[in-house]
Amino acid sequence: MKIGLVLSGGGARGIAHLGVIKALQEMGISFDQIAGTSAGAITGALLAQGYTPDESLKIIESSSFVRHLRPAWNRMGLLRLDMIVELYKKFIPHDTFEGLKIPLHVVAVDLNEGELVVFEKGELIRPVLASCCLPGIFEPMLINKRQFVDGGVLNNLPVDVIAHKVDFLIGSHCNVLGPRKPIRSMRGVIERSLVLAVQSKTRERFSKCNVLIEPPQLAQYSTTDISKARDLFRVGYQYTRSLSADIDKALNRPVPELS
Repeated sequence: MKIGLVLSGGGARGIAHLGVIKALQEMGISFDQIAGTSAGAITGALLAQGYTPDESLKIIESSSFVRHLRPAWNRMGLLRLDMIVELYKKFIPHDTFEGLKIPLHVVAVDLNEGELVVFEKGELIRPVLASCCLPGIFEPMLINKRQFVDGGVLNNLPVDVIAHKVDFLIGSHCNVLGPRKPIRSMRGVIERSLVLAVQSKTRERFSKCNVLIEPPQLAQYSTTDISKARDLFRVGYQYTRSLSADIDKALNRPVPELS
């Protein structure tokens, strides 16, 4: 049976994907295809390269991501991601989709054409970062003279990209809605509005997953809570472990008896 893994965007909450993946691997599940958007593209690339979830967490914690962001003075965004390219080349030096151990498919949006583009061949790191370029925050990523922004604008859970390539789809969705404390800042208003807009387009894709993993506790975290990386990792791991019997059943595998 070929198993596909689909990873959503969600900012810092995407770190929960790593906990999800660790739990799935402990259950003996491996992946034949990976598709990701935004934060899901980053975690997907690290997994496809062969890093373990724990190694990937250490990379994210130690890579000083914020320090490498540059102001975008041309006003197409507040920050630029181009300097991050060299940072990620330290961890994926071949910088190609073909060099990965697991086939990876990354989605981003062509801002001018208004269409979703799937990257799966050739240069790797710039397309992965293009998938993370949240409009208004990050300057669009220029690839082959085309401007790309966050894939979540049009498809935050790209199940359709690999559905025809696998027999079983596992979706990890971290862009969770839920009760939060009253919003008291402009950043909070913008963040919540973006989450709502993206979520409304994603629900129809949930039913296409054989297993959907969406830890409700993630609603208590912000998309900018990078400092809570280990907490986010733990939330993804523990919630997925709690679903182990349901996942085994969905895979038509014998459910281990409790001792």
